[in-house]
Amino acid sequence: MGPAIFTKQEPQKEEEVTSSCILQQSRRTSSLRTIANILDNGGVCGIPTDTVYALAASCKHPEAINRIYSIKERPSEKPICICISNLDQLRVISPPFSPLLWRFMDLVYPGGISCIVQKGEWLKKLGVGPAYERVGTNDSIMIRVPDHTVTAHLTDMTGPLAITSANPSGESDSTHHDMVITRLSDKLDAVLCDGFSNELVGSTVVNCTKIDEGTIKILREGCVPTTKIMQLFERAKNTQGDL
Repeated sequence: MGPAIFTKQEPQKEEEVTSSCILQQSRRTSSLRTIANILDNGGVCGIPTDTVYALAASCKHPEAINRIYSIKERPSEKPICICISNLDQLRVISPPFSPLLWRFMDLVYPGGISCIVQKGEWLKKLGVGPAYERVGTNDSIMIRVPDHTVTAHLTDMTGPLAITSANPSGESDSTHHDMVITRLSDKLDAVLCDGFSNELVGSTVVNCTKIDEGTIKILREGCVPTTKIMQLFERAKNTQGDL
């Protein structure tokens, strides 16, 4: 059976309605497909990842990404990242990444690391076209490739997702689906329930936009320590010809 989902029901008779958002638990093997369909139709869902729970919207629907900002009360100047299932999704579209960047990504993905790279037309080939202006900054984009089977299967179904942590801005991360439901369910279309998260904090964010100058910058230390990141970077520099 797939993970349980909570999803909005059809409105009930007025005397039966007890809250502004009716939620229902559904345990069936089609739960991932249900979530994928909601996302494909412009919904916003809470989903598990390899770190903490995230809010997700399809990159086919920029207006759904706008909803994420509203749901979280997230400042508009804070960029949102994209999530894909594996590096092969990038390889087939041949973005103009250097051998060093490819090698570094080979070492850190999948996992609890988010790499910031230069934005470009390659994103449109990836399927981010409709949301190009709503993800990342004007010139860079953060990429997540979670080491999580459920998330990978979901993104295989939907294509790239725009994701950010499933919590009101400025509050702690959600480490269980119950936290997502309690905090945000009245604003969401569905929550994919997977129990406790694998980590207590989010991913480590690494700026790779100057990697070809021999430098990377840790913008946020999350579940992967800075020392581990730097070890992987040194390994990438020493083995970039081994692609």
